[in-house]
Amino acid sequence: MSWLSREETATLIVKDQVIWSLGNTVMEIRGGLNRSGLQSVLKLPSIIACVGKVHLDHYYPPLENKFLFRRDKNLCMYCGGEFAFHELSRDHVQPLSRGGKDVWTNVVTSCRRCNNRKADRSPEESHMELLAVPFVPNQYEFLYLSNHNVLADQIEFLAARFSSHITLS
Repeated sequence: MSWLSREETATLIVKDQVIWSLGNTVMEIRGGLNRSGLQSVLKLPSIIACVGKVHLDHYYPPLENKFLFRRDKNLCMYCGGEFAFHELSRDHVQPLSRGGKDVWTNVVTSCRRCNNRKADRSPEESHMELLAVPFVPNQYEFLYLSNHNVLADQIEFLAARFSSHITLS
């Protein structure tokens, strides 16, 4: 499960390693002329499945602010305000200094004001309520979070595999 370049997709098609495809043709690659004077055309679909095994059981996406903020839709999980990327920070629900971990299930997007107000305390101690429960995105959700240019048929394919935690906006 990953985003492929057009070169990678073409190579898999030519090597006959695509077992099925979905969606629209996103690109046509034109080759040379055959003996009859016809030009070869390779049509690249937007979604392909390849030969090989996919290991979904132990998938854990990398935790980076750009993915975290997108998971939380650039909303502060305390005040509910929507902020620009540079106005947001990663808040540890259970602070690191108090045994919390830097993992998806312990971090939320926070505006700088709320993060400073909460400080080194739990939400309960700071009398701040979390607006959503932090979660680990599954592999399909992470593909969506990691790409801002997802095509409509790709979104449809991915969204059918989202957990109840994530919604498209």
